[in-house]
Amino acid sequence: MTLTDLNRGFRDDEQRQRVQRVIHDRLADDRDPQECRFLMRFWWQLVMSYQEVSMDELSLNVGKPKLDVIEALISAIRSSHADIDTWIATTQRVFPVVQDRGFMAARDDES
Repeated sequence: MTLTDLNRGFRDDEQRQRVQRVIHDRLADDRDPQECRFLMRFWWQLVMSYQEVSMDELSLNVGKPKLDVIEALISAIRSSHADIDTWIATTQRVFPVVQDRGFMAARDDES
């Protein structure tokens, strides 16, 4: 399944940015660098019209719970704007905000 059509599935830039914030803030956890890397490549895929990441790569590098959420997002993008809004709300309820260890370490170094 190609993912190059995803950038055209949003109501507007604001909705796309909200989805990207959820991916960044709640799914891309730097404690698992490989998974984080591929989730961030998917994050970029939401803006790009070329192939940044494939479903096969996501399947190999993203754990089942988060992969299920990504697959649900893809279905929502291909279904309706309302489904995307529902995905955002549901994902925000299920996944807590990830604490960015790199940012915290940089802040501690500056103190």
